[in-house]
Amino acid sequence: MKLTSPVLTERAEVKHGFFTRQGGVSEGIYASLNCGLGSQDNPEAVAENRRLAAEQLGIISECLLTCYQFHSTEVARVKHPWGPDGPQRADALVTDRPGLAIGILTADCLPVLLADGQAGVIGAAHAGWKGALTGILEATLQAMQDLGARLDRITAATGPAIAVESYEVGPEFRDHFLEQDPAHDHFFTTGPAERPHFDLKAFAQARLHASGVRDVDVLPQDTCSEPDQFFSYRRATHRGETDYGRSLSAICLAE
Repeated sequence: MKLTSPVLTERAEVKHGFFTRQGGVSEGIYASLNCGLGSQDNPEAVAENRRLAAEQLGIISECLLTCYQFHSTEVARVKHPWGPDGPQRADALVTDRPGLAIGILTADCLPVLLADGQAGVIGAAHAGWKGALTGILEATLQAMQDLGARLDRITAATGPAIAVESYEVGPEFRDHFLEQDPAHDHFFTTGPAERPHFDLKAFAQARLHASGVRDVDVLPQDTCSEPDQFFSYRRATHRGETDYGRSLSAICLAE
């Protein structure tokens, strides 16, 4: 099962999906559409899940490409399927090659899919709090422009992620943001336990707008509070589970 964004769906040049955890073959804590190569799930099950997701995008699994994410601002340009060395270390991918799907894996962090259909350039970014704060979205936009995209033509959709109601943080977390800009206090509220809550979705949307992307669609789903639909690192930690699945968000240029 996958969710889609109207701002990307209306662009005939691209296909995309924010996949839920439903519709795969994995079992137990990974049930069922776990697409995370870095999880401790059965590799054969993960491979089949990725094949099923690729099928929904109209491509073969070898053309579904994800990266080794490490909360950086590194962006990789994709020209062809990965070779024997496997996924590149990056937190965003961009391409101008039709038929290649670029994807991000998340379990509370924010997946961001971007497209300039006229230029034939797409991007996919993994925006956890650290990456969003240090500039992964801006780096992705620059990489897209390097391939010929224009900011005034780029549309973006942010997918399911942990919502502000579930994202309780400590005061030191809030301090990271205020050190960069005191105006970032706008993205924090006080929760029932009198501790700060962070609005990652609103923060990412504001960064995209500030960069010149006017059309940003924000999907409302909260990964942490919807266990039947989404994987969640925070929820798994609270439950004392040893690992967690990863959801795929992917976009490709139609051939």
